[in-house]
Amino acid sequence: MLVRVQNAAGTHAEKVLIDWLRTWKGATDPKGVATVNCSLFHNNQLHPFDAVVWTPTSCVVIEAEALSEKLDGELEVPVNGPWRVGDRIISFEGGDKRTPLDKSRDHTFALQNWLAERGLGQRVIHGIVLVVPPGSNLRVKQLWSDPSFHVMLGDERALRDHFTSLLSRGRPQWSANDVAWAFRGLGILPYLPAPQDLINEGFLGPIDVSLWHGGPQQAQAEAYAEEQARLEREQASAGRGLRIPEPWFSPRKLYPRRSDRVEVGRGFMRIMLTLGFIVAFLWAVWFFLALTWSTL
Repeated sequence: MLVRVQNAAGTHAEKVLIDWLRTWKGATDPKGVATVNCSLFHNNQLHPFDAVVWTPTSCVVIEAEALSEKLDGELEVPVNGPWRVGDRIISFEGGDKRTPLDKSRDHTFALQNWLAERGLGQRVIHGIVLVVPPGSNLRVKQLWSDPSFHVMLGDERALRDHFTSLLSRGRPQWSANDVAWAFRGLGILPYLPAPQDLINEGFLGPIDVSLWHGGPQQAQAEAYAEEQARLEREQASAGRGLRIPEPWFSPRKLYPRRSDRVEVGRGFMRIMLTLGFIVAFLWAVWFFLALTWSTL
């Protein structure tokens, strides 16, 4: 996980979140790029984001909150209204009268609408409320169900598992160009990673070098583009003959193999999808032969 912090002097919950994200460097850890303490001005309103995390399959807006006091019990989270532990209304650091869920919805929908206005509305946007309890023994009870929003207590393993599950859903949607375009639109171009770093995190190519122009990674982007052009020329001169590109629904595109891990589920789905294509092809041949034979 690539972590870019725009303002390191954040709240306690934001600092905890930064520390957790920076530990995700292993082969089995979630991939992507996280921006901490960025903001968006949309519809005459400023939306400060505690963190926005882009992964190849989704974009996640994180609202990090810390409890103002130690509490024990079941944390009830209604879709509207204050959060309670028993009969007691809980408060958070900062003194904002809105609940963390209200802020998460406002910020997530603002980013989603902003992206939709710029042609990226089909991308998946999720909202997470991360509650960091100071030594509290709490359990979250969500009184609603919405797959786009999730409330969880401050636990690094639970957050990592949640992102891992998001990465396993569907095929990659976010390209390196999409991430670069979003960084430019949010005014955080100086924090945009180099193209090769985004490709290594699983984002799709190819690369539009112009999206890196004016930023500190412009030279690396141009060097990467030159290297890709050289490789393409070498492949063309090798005379490999006609190459038919794989369609988007091919097993290797829908369930790509990851060299850094062994995933039985993806391998099983690739095999079953391949068998399904074979059966469909044989059925089509049989149908054509039967139809031809019946007309003779």
